Amino acid sequence: MIRTRAPSQQALAVLLVLADAGDDWSHGYDIAAQAGIKSGTLYPLLMRLEAQGQLEAVWQESPTPGRPPRHAYRLTESGRAWLAGMGDMLDQARERRAAAGLQVGWSGATSSSS
Repeated sequence: MIRTRAPSQQALAVLLVLADAGDDWSHGYDIAAQAGIKSGTLYPLLMRLEAQGQLEAVWQESPTPGRPPRHAYRLTESGRAWLAGMGDMLDQARERRAAAGLQVGWSGATSSSS
C-alpha cells in the first residue's frame, strides 16, 4: 500500500518556486533563496521530489570556465498536475510566503485574495 501525505511547508515553497519558473530550469541556490530554505533541507527534498516523478533534474555546464557543472531542476507534467490539484493548500502556502516577505510563486493558481 502506497502512503501519501501532504507536502511539508518547505516542499510547497520549493514547488511554488519551480511552478513560477515554468519551463525554465532553476539551480538549487536560486531555489533555496527564493523559497527561503537552507541547502540542507533543499537538496534532500529535491531528490525526493525527483524520485517521486514531480520534477526532473539535469546537469548543466557552467557558463564560467573552470567551474563544475550544476544540477538544474524543473517540474514535470505530472508535478504540474499534482500541484494544480492542491487548491486551498497552495493558497495557504502563498499567503504564508507573502506574510514572511518572500516572493509569492505560481501565478497560475487562482486565489480569492488576488
